Parts: sequence; structure tokens; C-alpha cells
Amino acid sequence: MKNWTEIKIAVDAADIDRAGDIANAAASCGIYIEDYRDLEQTVEEIAHIDLIGEELLAKDRSKGFVHLYLEPDVSPAEAAAFLSQRFESEGIAHTIELLDCAEEDWRNNWKKYFHPIAVGEKLMIVPSWYENYDTQGRIALNIDPGLAFGTGGHETTRLCLEMCEKYMKAGDSVLDVGCGSGILGIAALLCSAGRAVGVDIDEKAVETARENAAVNGVDDRYTAIHGSFTDKVEGKYDIVLANIVADAILFLSRGVADFMKKDAVYIVSGIIDTRAEEVKNGISPWFDIIEEKLDGGWACFAAKLK
Repeated sequence: MKNWTEIKIAVDAADIDRAGDIANAAASCGIYIEDYRDLEQTVEEIAHIDLIGEELLAKDRSKGFVHLYLEPDVSPAEAAAFLSQRFESEGIAHTIELLDCAEEDWRNNWKKYFHPIAVGEKLMIVPSWYENYDTQGRIALNIDPGLAFGTGGHETTRLCLEMCEKYMKAGDSVLDVGCGSGILGIAALLCSAGRAVGVDIDEKAVETARENAAVNGVDDRYTAIHGSFTDKVEGKYDIVLANIVADAILFLSRGVADFMKKDAVYIVSGIIDTRAEEVKNGISPWFDIIEEKLDGGWACFAAKLK
């Protein structure tokens, strides 16, 4: 019988609520949270006793822990990379442990769980190690996520790909902020974009994005930049993509107009549905929402400059 994997995430106690929200939206089988800040009060309210074991009293109250459990057919590497990128975007310091699964195993064994995925009207996302597959007349995008988020299997990525396919025109320039594996920019190039720039704060993601661009034969039109948001970006673009998290989108939206052409489309995803209205209101001073989609507890918006 195949084993499940436990992901244990340690964060500062002050960040446990935000960390829990992010993890809960990504977990298909639930989570549980260790938070010992109000231990005595919680025990009194729940159990109506005032005697607590020494082991509990000795717990580090400056830290909190989020536990997720992954079914055997879910990739630990993909889940860990997704969560880590979201926490980094939210400015949440964290460490991630994968229990009952050695690192050398989850770095490679996860590959067997990825299969070709049809996305939108044109694309077929194909793991780079597949040799014989039927594209069903679609454009094949060969992707190896490595340890960077983005294989097309998560709702946030699929929503972004579908929105990009709908609004992009042949020859358009594309900027992908928080590019991860590079999947969005590479997909845009395969679907007739002229050039694409991906930027990510994670050096590993930038390296993976460059490798994926080469695998798909678009490295001559794809540029991956190691940087934070748009601080190293130049020029203006027809499509701007941001598959990150709510707070990062709100921050980015204050100045991203400087990198958009007059009729550019701004596509944002990675937004937990409970914060969808907050994001819509937060970007409203600069943008009008032209379309929105919800899938699996995540929201994606397409917008244009006012």
C-alpha cells in the first residue's frame, strides 16, 4: 500500500492564521494547526480543567505548525513548492518538512504522478519525461517543474492559462510576475506571443524557467529575471500575468500600470476566494475587472487600465 505524506510547516506564531488560510485552500484532505499561544485559556474553554501536562506547557509558544496530509497520488514536491512560494509572497518566514518520505525520494518519485493535462482550447501540458503521448491536436507544452511551482495541475495556473489564451493576440508581449516554472510565459509563446519575460524572487524558479523555455524551443524569446516584483523589469507589455497571492497582487497593482501598454490586459490569480472581493476593491483605483473566474476555492481576474 502506498503511503500518504505529511507536510509540516513551521511559522512564527503571529503568522499562523495567514499560514493556515493559505494551506487550507491548497489542501484537499484538511489540515490541523498547532498554536500554543493561548494554551491555558483554550484548555479551560474546551476541557474545563486548569491542569495541563508538562509536555504541553513546555511547547514553544513563539512558533506555530500547520500540518497537511497528501494522498499517495498527490506530488509532495509540487505541494511543497506551491506552499513555499505562497508563503514567500506573503512575507511569511517558514520551514517545510516532508515526513515519512526522504528528500531524495520526493525530489524524483513525484514524477510518476504527473500525466498530460488538456488546458483551455489549445494546450496540452505534458511532463518533459513523457515520450509517447497523444496531444489530441493540441499544442504540447513540455514542462519540468523541478522544485518550482507550476505544472498546470493547480487551479490557479489553469485559470491563468485559460484567461491568457482568451485575451492574448498574436505577437503580444507578456510579463509574468512570480513566474515559478515559467509555464505561463512559455505557454503564451507557444500560443503565438512574440516575447515573454518571467521574473521571480526564487533563484531556483528562474533557473527552472530557463530550462523549461529551452526544452520547448522558445528560449530565444523568453527572458527569466531574478528579482522582486518589477524592480528589474523594463518596457511595456500587452499582457501582464501575476499568479501569486492576494497581498502581493495588491502591492504589485499600485505600480504595474507603468509596465502596461494602453490596452494591456492584467490577469491575476492565486487569490483565495475569501479574499476575492478585497482584491477587486483593492485594485479598483487603477483597473476595471473585465472577467472573473472561480475554481476550487481560487479566484482569477482579468482587468484593464481605467
